[in-house]
Amino acid sequence: MSHFAYQNGELHAEGVPLSRIAAAVGTPVYVYSETALTDAYRRFAGALADAGLDARVCYAMKANSNLAVVRALAACGAGADVVSGGELTRALAAGVDPAEIVFSGVGKTADEMRQAIAAGIGQFNVESIPELDRLSEVAAESSATVNVAVRVNPDVDADTHHKISTGRHHDKFGIEIDRAREVYAHAAALSGITPNAVAVHIGSQLTDLSPFRAAFIRVAALVHDLRADGHEITKLDLGGGLGIEYGHQSPPDPRDYAAIVADTVGDLGCILVFEPGRYLAGPAGVLLTEIIYIKDAETRSFAIVDAAMNDLVRPAMYDAHHEILPVREPGTDDHTHSYDIVGPVCETGDTFATQRDLPALTAGELVVIRDAGAYGAVMASGYNSRPLIAEVLVRGDSYSVVRVRQDIATMLAQESLADWQSE
Repeated sequence: MSHFAYQNGELHAEGVPLSRIAAAVGTPVYVYSETALTDAYRRFAGALADAGLDARVCYAMKANSNLAVVRALAACGAGADVVSGGELTRALAAGVDPAEIVFSGVGKTADEMRQAIAAGIGQFNVESIPELDRLSEVAAESSATVNVAVRVNPDVDADTHHKISTGRHHDKFGIEIDRAREVYAHAAALSGITPNAVAVHIGSQLTDLSPFRAAFIRVAALVHDLRADGHEITKLDLGGGLGIEYGHQSPPDPRDYAAIVADTVGDLGCILVFEPGRYLAGPAGVLLTEIIYIKDAETRSFAIVDAAMNDLVRPAMYDAHHEILPVREPGTDDHTHSYDIVGPVCETGDTFATQRDLPALTAGELVVIRDAGAYGAVMASGYNSRPLIAEVLVRGDSYSVVRVRQDIATMLAQESLADWQSE
């Protein structure tokens, strides 16, 4: 949390008091630290370089696709891992080199394939034989040849939340690793396809490195088998998944992760692609919100804030833990009180924290929900007709609004009455 720290009695984002942002932009609002983003990138990429790995880092845009966030990472040299035509458009608009873009995902449409081929992206990660056949047809129509990695499912349990575990045999992602050799043989016979890579991604928010080791060992054995079959495998896409602290977990050091990569696949002579998302963006953002009311009930106290589950759905969807801090720095003699931190949406699930011990809070006070830079704004919705909130990027003692707050008029402008209702 070094880029969000107390200074002169108040929580700052780098050199900017959060109360200044709240006064100018309103709440709730996402606030990102550009320095936190770039420092995390350099730690991750530096660990890979120090391990002697020929690595490419393609930021997983599903974590946070704000143009300013993507631009900050692209300026450091990051490519992008995209999972939709929309994300591809954003990556290009943010200045990502098309040759450093990987298109992942289980459900690419033909139109998205055409868009990516026209843009000249570096690699498609293919997850099924029907998708492989469709990509061959689209590439042939475009008189193009595309680089393909078949994403394999190694049947490794990532030991994370079941909704973000992607490498077990019953998950929807990838092709069973035991079928990979026949799939590569099929790919090699298709026009417009160069199957020169293997991809794997076993899940998100991993805090134990042993599942990575198990998956990478299986991938290394597969590369040897594919080369024995005559395939020229020059690249491995090892996905992302490295976890962050969230205030109560002990995530691995990127250097230890890099050591496992070097130990398992480092001698294969492959270019290695990595797709971190949460690790880069998560700790770089907070959700800044104001307390509307303190409601004292018979069994507990509720701090009702103006942010809601439509703004940050992770606690409701994943039972995710986020640390919560008051913007006003607590004194050493401040008494603590137990609160449920809840939003105004008409769902019991609209709860950010339960029975959380905090300094005594009052209505009108600002608090932050930490580690909200990943899977926050990108998963937001207009539930309860609540407009999407603003996003702000901070660098040093300056800040800039990088997404304006939506208003209800904008929401309504996207709808209309049916033709027969207008009379």
